[in-house]
Amino acid sequence: MSTVKKSFWPYIAGFLDADGSIYVQLKQNSTYRYKFQIAPSVVFYQKKTEKAGLPEIQKKLALGYLRNRKDGMMELVINDRKSIRKLLTETKPYLILKKPQAKLMIRILNMMDKLTSIKRFISLTKLIDQFRDLNYSKKRTVDSQVVCRHLKNIGLLTP
Repeated sequence: MSTVKKSFWPYIAGFLDADGSIYVQLKQNSTYRYKFQIAPSVVFYQKKTEKAGLPEIQKKLALGYLRNRKDGMMELVINDRKSIRKLLTETKPYLILKKPQAKLMIRILNMMDKLTSIKRFISLTKLIDQFRDLNYSKKRTVDSQVVCRHLKNIGLLTP
């Protein structure tokens, strides 16, 4: 991604504002220390009929992977922290609609780097809850309350 021209970032920001999404999910996963995985993502969407768009962007950015959905859409999915941080840091000055999501995601990524206790983990899950309002999420079922309830039930969090 280091070879991306500065003039390309405003274009990527506009694409993200219009046809992209910035979000983070909490997923129950017993292999993780606190039994939940924090899964950040930045996704760009385009109809599969517009074949050159997302593959060209992926090539220029050299990150993420392409996914063809059954509904005729293609996605460029970026879900590793380092790439997300770089992408959002470069595009944030040019974002309009998704600037709050970008700021929140960078804050969450920074907090993930310093995850040293269950108390910090709970604080992080509460921060993740803010995406529900920013993205008008109605389907989100796992939030900080679900996490806390589960951690109390298994004895990792004391009341």
